[in-house]
Amino acid sequence: MKYNIRKTNFIVGLVLILLIVFSVFNFVRQGNPSDVGNVTPTKGPFTTFVKLVKNILEDGDKERTFLILFQNNMELRPGGGFIGSFGIIKTKGEKIISYSVHDTSNFDGRIPDTVPIPTPMKEAFGINAWKLRDSNYSPDFKVNAEKALEFYYLGKGEEEFDGVIAINAALLESVLEFTGPIMLEGHPNTYTASNVLVSLEKQVEINYREQGIKKGDRKEVLGLLMKDIMDKVKDLSILEKTKLFKVIVAELNSKDIQLYFKDQELQSIVEDANWSGEVDRSWNNDYLMLVDANLGAYKSDYFVKRSLDYNIDFSQEKPRVKLDITYNHTAKEKNWFTQDYNSYTRVYVPFGSELISFGGFPGTKVETDFEKTYFANWVRVKTGEEKTIGVEYVLPEKISIEDYALKIQKQSGVENIPLRVTITSKDGKVTKFDKTMDGDLVLEE
Repeated sequence: MKYNIRKTNFIVGLVLILLIVFSVFNFVRQGNPSDVGNVTPTKGPFTTFVKLVKNILEDGDKERTFLILFQNNMELRPGGGFIGSFGIIKTKGEKIISYSVHDTSNFDGRIPDTVPIPTPMKEAFGINAWKLRDSNYSPDFKVNAEKALEFYYLGKGEEEFDGVIAINAALLESVLEFTGPIMLEGHPNTYTASNVLVSLEKQVEINYREQGIKKGDRKEVLGLLMKDIMDKVKDLSILEKTKLFKVIVAELNSKDIQLYFKDQELQSIVEDANWSGEVDRSWNNDYLMLVDANLGAYKSDYFVKRSLDYNIDFSQEKPRVKLDITYNHTAKEKNWFTQDYNSYTRVYVPFGSELISFGGFPGTKVETDFEKTYFANWVRVKTGEEKTIGVEYVLPEKISIEDYALKIQKQSGVENIPLRVTITSKDGKVTKFDKTMDGDLVLEE
C-alpha cells in the first residue's frame, strides 16, 4: 500500500514528538523534577503523565502504532479543526522508530462514497459522502477517534493502531511562545507565536511566487521551521523542560491535545485526568457546551472571538436561562484567508430542557446526544461584525438552587473564552462569576 506522503507537512506532528519525546520521556528517565526551583509542575498533572508514560513504556520491546490527526483549528470543526493531514507514528519503548504524514484528501479518494455525510455539511459543501477529513463532527473525541479509525479501514488502511491522538495547529503558537521567534535562512519572515499560523499559510499559498520558489518546493519552509524548533528543544535544560511540561499540560487541559487509547488502563488514566476530550455523560446538574462548526468560512476562526454571558433565574416558576453568545469577527475584509463566518452551532444543555428561542431564528432543531439536549441552528457573522445570539430555555425542575452546580465544557480548538455567569436565587439574591474558560470548569452557587 502506498500513500502520497508529504514529509514536510508535519509541523504539528513534530511538535507532538518534541513535546512528548524530548520533554516527558526525559523527565521520566531523569526522575522527579521536584528539585527544580520554583517552576516545579503541579504534582497532580506530573504524576498522571508519569503514570501514563510508564504504562506506555512498560514493555520496552513492544512496538506501538498511533494515528495522529492534524487539526487546523483556524477552520473549526466540532472536534477541533479541519483534518488536512494525518500521521502514523511507530514507537518502541521511548524511541520513535518511524513516522510518516499523509494528505487526507488524497487518502479520502480511497474511501467508498457509502457513508452519508451529516446534513449540515451536506448543505454547506454540496456533497453526499462522509470522509476522514470531516470525521471529527462530534464534540466528543472518543467518538471522533473511533470514526477516524472506521474511515481509515474503509480506505483499506492496514495498520493496527494502539491509539489516536488529535493535535490542533494552535499548539505551534504555544511552542513558539516558549522557544521565542525563529528566523529561517533564505526566508524573509520572522515566525513568532502571534503570526506563525497566518504567516505559514500565506507563505505556502501566496508569497512563494513572489520569492521565485517553485510550487513543488513551496512547503520546504515547513521542514526548515521544523528543524529549527527541534534544534532549540533538543538542547533544553532540565529547568526549561520543566517549563515546557507546563505547556504540555496546558494544551491537554485546553483540549488542543486529545488522547484515545485502545488499552483500557491507559484510557482510564487520560479519562481521569480529563485529557480524553469526552463529553461528560454522567453530569446530572446544570450543564453547558457551545459547539461551533465552521462550514465554508475558510480560516475565519483565526479572527473570530467569542464570549459567553450566562444568566439563570430561579425566581421563575421553572429555572430559566438566558444565554448570550457574542461573536466578534475581527477581520477587516474578505479575502483568500477569511470570509463571513458560517457556523452550524449546537448548544448542549441538560437533558429535558425546553427551548424558548434561539436568536429568534426559525428552524432551530432540538435533539438529544450524550444524554444531553442540544439546540442547533446556523449562525452567520459578517466580516468586521460583532453579533450576539440570545438563546433562552427552561431547565428541568430537578435542577434546583439548593444543590446548584454548573459544568461548562470547552470545545477543542476554541481559544480562551471570557465568561460571565449570573445566578438569581428564589429570593432575588444574585451571585456572579467572571471567568476565562481555558478548559472545562465547574461553578457552584
